[in-house]
Amino acid sequence: MKRLKTPLTVLSAGLMVAFFSTSVAAEIPAVARDAQIVVLGEQHDNPEHHQRQAEWVAALSPRAVVFEMLTPEQAEAANFEWTDQGDLDAAIGWADSNWPSFDMYFPIFAAAPKAVIYGAGVPRDVLSTQLQQPLADHPLAPAFGLDQPTEPDQQAAREALQAVAHCNALPIEMLPVMVDAQRLRDASLADAALRAVEQTGGPVVVITGNGHARMDWAAPALMAFAAPDVEVFALGQGEEGNDVEGEFSLTLDAPAPKRDDPCAAFAQ
Repeated sequence: MKRLKTPLTVLSAGLMVAFFSTSVAAEIPAVARDAQIVVLGEQHDNPEHHQRQAEWVAALSPRAVVFEMLTPEQAEAANFEWTDQGDLDAAIGWADSNWPSFDMYFPIFAAAPKAVIYGAGVPRDVLSTQLQQPLADHPLAPAFGLDQPTEPDQQAAREALQAVAHCNALPIEMLPVMVDAQRLRDASLADAALRAVEQTGGPVVVITGNGHARMDWAAPALMAFAAPDVEVFALGQGEEGNDVEGEFSLTLDAPAPKRDDPCAAFAQ
């Protein structure tokens, strides 16, 4: 059952679409408007990144939106009736998750009132169970190349990124496991996006972190591996002029929010 909106909510969303479409018309290139899948990266705690995502979603009017942050079960709840941010938060249980404030993410949902919501999130307990088996044994492995080892240089680069992301606090033997976890999450995103194209006809927008949005080895690369004829556009979002790791169709910048040093606790 597709969600329904109250007239007031529909009006609000419509005003939002009109405003966003006007304000970002020059920012979205034609190749993105023509793509079947548009992957919008983010730094998860940056409100400016989420504002841009909402604006792009409103301007692109996708038939489906895939969220890294939602499991398939949560996405089903998001596709039922809700009238405001509180209703949707309660339906999907966002407040009980570890993701940043729903205040930043709700405008993305509101910008696509007619889109079907897909969830590509893999719960930690499920992921932990999956990682106890070789990647090649995963059901998605053949379609997305998980049955093939990464190139040595890429594996080393991936492990180095995981080390930095975890404040160099992980035992070295855990780094390959963390890389496998990222590959599984990439495959889940790619699978959800391609299913969304098949089931809705597209266009499809994917909301995910920059690490999963990069075209050289993350979800867009797996989409290209599994469905080379599907046109994919990937946006990376940086902060304060700093480069975004990886390859993207386009990178855009935004101010960085004030944040504490995430590694401070390890330095004590």
